[in-house]
Parts: sequence; C-alpha cells; structure tokens
Amino acid sequence: RQVVVGSGEELYSRTLRARKVNLIAVDDLRERMRVAVKIRHRHEPAPALIESTSADEVLVKFDQPQRAVTPGQAAVFYDADIVVGGGWIQ
Repeated sequence: RQVVVGSGEELYSRTLRARKVNLIAVDDLRERMRVAVKIRHRHEPAPALIESTSADEVLVKFDQPQRAVTPGQAAVFYDADIVVGGGWIQ
C-alpha cells in the first residue's frame, strides 16, 4: 500500500473518462452533448460536455474543475431530470 500526500488543488480535475457506458435516453453519442454529471452519491450534478471516444467510453469535460474524481465510482449523465446514461470512472 502507498499513501500519496498532495495539495488540495491536486484533488481537482476538469475531465474524466468513463467506461462500460450505458446510454438510456439516447441511442448513441454521434456529437458532443451538454449534460449535468454526478460523480458521487451526494455530489451536486456539474455541467459538462460528454463525447464518445469509443463504443463504450466517453470523455467528460466539466465546465468547472470537480473535486475528488475517483476511479471506480459511477458517473451518471443527466439532461434536467432525465437520466441520459452512465459509466464507470477510470
């Protein structure tokens, strides 16, 4: 095991990759889509653009950096109160 110590600023990220993406409200992502992304249970959904990078992977670009984007957590994509889809943070 390893403990890594860093500054609080290093906890923030503007992007993430999600794999094993399951789209619900759309058939596929041919173009970038504006959504709100929730990265944890109690996380306030954050505005972002998502774009497909492969058949089951998307790149998420947040408008503002998000704290503690954590691999293994789910990322859920919303259009208002409609679930667009989701995937697992890499």
